Amino acid sequence: MSDIPFTLDQLRILKAISTEGSFKRAADSLYVSQPAVSLQVQNLEKQLNVPLFDRGGRRAQLTEAGHLLLSYGERVISLCQETCRAIEDLQNLQGGTLIVGASQTTGTYLIPRMIGLFREKYSDVSVQLQVHSTRRTSWAVANGQVDLAIIGGEVPTELHEVLNIIPYADDELALILPPTHVLAQETAIQKEDLYKLNFITLDSQSTIRKVIDQVLTRYEIDPRRLKIEMELNSIEAIKNAVQSGLGSAFVSTTAIEKELEMGILHQAKIQDVRIGRTLAVIVNPNRYCSKAAEAFSKEILPKFSTKEEFKAIDTLYKNPLEIR
Repeated sequence: MSDIPFTLDQLRILKAISTEGSFKRAADSLYVSQPAVSLQVQNLEKQLNVPLFDRGGRRAQLTEAGHLLLSYGERVISLCQETCRAIEDLQNLQGGTLIVGASQTTGTYLIPRMIGLFREKYSDVSVQLQVHSTRRTSWAVANGQVDLAIIGGEVPTELHEVLNIIPYADDELALILPPTHVLAQETAIQKEDLYKLNFITLDSQSTIRKVIDQVLTRYEIDPRRLKIEMELNSIEAIKNAVQSGLGSAFVSTTAIEKELEMGILHQAKIQDVRIGRTLAVIVNPNRYCSKAAEAFSKEILPKFSTKEEFKAIDTLYKNPLEIR
């Protein structure tokens, strides 16, 4: 070990500076003093005999050597965390951590119910939920930072041979209107009626927005002709805007169950059109599968799946080629 010119603490500091953009914010995030962070970086550069930061700008910028060390350092830290979790597993689910990832809708409305059921049985296991874009979540699973995830978008092509991507459930995207809207009285509206509505949407780069546009195009509905009244950054904000009479929207049916029961939103049917997507569970079979992740996969996930092929899988952690 004496031949290795850096420590885990130095790698953690390097990562924190890169993430936070400054030595001071990195020190705050690690609960240490800024001089202590600066000294560790100076020692690290001296031990490696290369500069790791360009110190000319206001934001701490990594040099090429800094980027190289960070890329390997993140893998080292991830493996150390994985090792700790494997050792915790020796306590047989009397402790330990489960980290679940999700894209926005599933992370807000579906997975919290799953975690609730899991916690009823395994109250000593610490559960973390990380909600990010499908791309970011996929990379987190690939890098071992997340045990498993449920996503609704496309996994990056470069990860298809790394991850198990298993169809999990159908997710219908419903057209919602205020109950007082004139079209709310119709049994089903026509495709042409969509061009008369004012829409409230997530931003154009969101997973759900892209899925909706793709499906509408398949039904010969031009998404460019839809009148976008406003773009909001959350499903809850969109639901509240529709409820207030500001427009209409497409949202997952899992997000509007309570509102439909209370009668404060109306789900409109579109004649001969059904908009939906397939949610998928993703895992990295080459990473350690903790007992908590195994229990969650076998005991909780099948309860919410609508795909028979998913329920028949005895383990999510097979080789990707075996599952496909």
